[in-house]
Amino acid sequence: MKDKLIKFLATGLGAGYVPLMPGTVGSLWGVLIYYCFHSRGPLFLIPVALLMTLGAIFVSSKAEILFGEKDCQKIVIDEVAGQLVAYLFIPYTVGSLVVGFLFFRFFDAIKIFPANWAQNKLPRGWGIVGDDIMAGIQAGIVFFIAFHWRT
Repeated sequence: MKDKLIKFLATGLGAGYVPLMPGTVGSLWGVLIYYCFHSRGPLFLIPVALLMTLGAIFVSSKAEILFGEKDCQKIVIDEVAGQLVAYLFIPYTVGSLVVGFLFFRFFDAIKIFPANWAQNKLPRGWGIVGDDIMAGIQAGIVFFIAFHWRT
């Protein structure tokens, strides 16, 4: 039962089993969480993102063992955490939901330093989640600069 729960959480309630782009589908959970709680403000969202990140590290560490594969593509809870981190930098609008999602997916795909370092050098869940947190920070900063540049 415990192993099934770990897999269920790690796969983003099953999103990780989608055959094409499971990480992208998993990221949508981060969009939904942000959408549901954005009105509560950053003092609520920061702890949510932190708890999601810590939970993702724990769950993905266990899931990697269960799946028997390093950084298994089915594990998408890391995308949920990374997507939430990206939104911490972004003022809420419907447009920012879309752009924040696209920016996060872009930075998660290209994995520029230190995301690539985190993925390759950190052990188990720390590496699985670390690159997504870095991608979320990178996406959030770029969005923040672009948003403030135009105003």
